[in-house]
Amino acid sequence: MRYFAAILLLIFFSACEKAIEFDLKETEPILSVDASIETGNDPVVILTKSLNYFSKITPELLSANVVKDAVVRISDGSKTHTLKREDVFLPGNISFSFYTSDLENPQTIIKGEEGKSYQLEIIWSGKTYRSSTTIPVAVKTVDSLWWEKVPGLPDTSKNVFLKARVTDPPGFGNYIRYFTSVNQRPFLPGLNSVFDDLLINGITYDVTVDRGVDRNTDLNFDEYGFFRKGDTVTLKFCNIDKATFDFWRTTEFSYQSIGNPFSSPTKILGNISNGALGYFGGYATRFKSLVIPR
Repeated sequence: MRYFAAILLLIFFSACEKAIEFDLKETEPILSVDASIETGNDPVVILTKSLNYFSKITPELLSANVVKDAVVRISDGSKTHTLKREDVFLPGNISFSFYTSDLENPQTIIKGEEGKSYQLEIIWSGKTYRSSTTIPVAVKTVDSLWWEKVPGLPDTSKNVFLKARVTDPPGFGNYIRYFTSVNQRPFLPGLNSVFDDLLINGITYDVTVDRGVDRNTDLNFDEYGFFRKGDTVTLKFCNIDKATFDFWRTTEFSYQSIGNPFSSPTKILGNISNGALGYFGGYATRFKSLVIPR
């Protein structure tokens, strides 16, 4: 009798199945902005068009979606500079473009300075997009770097931790983002690269610094976070404003929750007007290096 009831129940639920089809329509591309300005450096603005959900990402597709016909201006409140598009050509007939200072107009070139605010204006496809950011004064600092052996690994292991002593001044509202460079290779952000002082405020503390990651490659979590004996490590430690913090906090949470059916949906908090995606961020940068002996 039990088996007969189970079969009836199975038939009942089978009869209740309904095929659900999603009709995802093609949408107009949305402007995507990756813009930043750092202490002592020129602004860098990368503009692309958004892709449809089921687009197959290839270098050729990404190259074709780079925006090359925008007018981009940056202002510091006293002068305005129109940025110039620079083209980079890569192997395989792939091109990449970004907007930065126009050296032919040196009188209006703007470099990043701590304590200053900047306004960004982008005109593209008949629409105007605006944003603003501030390079804060670098009040949160790294006092020293050192390395430690990884607990539980044999002394012969080449994997080590990087440690930093950080001082946070009194008062809330200090935000940072960090990157690491190993053996003079490009700077890469950590998997969690932004932090605030909501829980750790007004003190000096020690923290483990994870090695930066290339999010375009598959992560090896057995090796994640470690540095190696013999590495020369440079830490790029940046004070940022809240809008920059919010953008990367939500972006990194969304990145890490991809594929997790139990994760909460995340809205990425950009700061570009008129419905564009992305952000414009200011970075007060400081650098510290360490040679880890073999």
